[in-house]
Amino acid sequence: MPTQSITATETRISSAMQRYAALPLRAIVGGGFIQHGWAKIVKGPDGFAAILQALHVPFPHLSAYLTISIELLGGAALLFGAFIAWASVPAVVVLLTAMFSVHFPYGFSSIKIKAIVDGRAQFGPPGYECDLLYIACILALAFLNPGPWAIDSYRLRKRNA
Repeated sequence: MPTQSITATETRISSAMQRYAALPLRAIVGGGFIQHGWAKIVKGPDGFAAILQALHVPFPHLSAYLTISIELLGGAALLFGAFIAWASVPAVVVLLTAMFSVHFPYGFSSIKIKAIVDGRAQFGPPGYECDLLYIACILALAFLNPGPWAIDSYRLRKRNA
């Protein structure tokens, strides 16, 4: 009998922990998207548009502002667990665009040590590894329950009540 009570306790603990599985994903993906969007705002959207133009992205200014908007608004939606299914689509499109237009030629790995200068690592251009990690996290969020403290949890609970 003792093994049954341990198993039941483990099941309750596991079930309670599963409720919170989406929280670190939301924090990392949402926070990461917001940080990337904010960096583009701080450096100036025109600078990002110039980079897009050099990459031959069509409508570079429009694309720059759309990307920044998706990173800021989509990141906030993912962070707060709001409309995750809807926010995930443009977020994945931005990541796929970055992956194929910028990162793909550099291979998979995001870490490429080029040299050590004054005791510090100097890195080359990142590959598409981080893009795939972000996409995997976003898909997990889209398929998982958004967890506690998510706007979707409250919104969907009211709708289903």
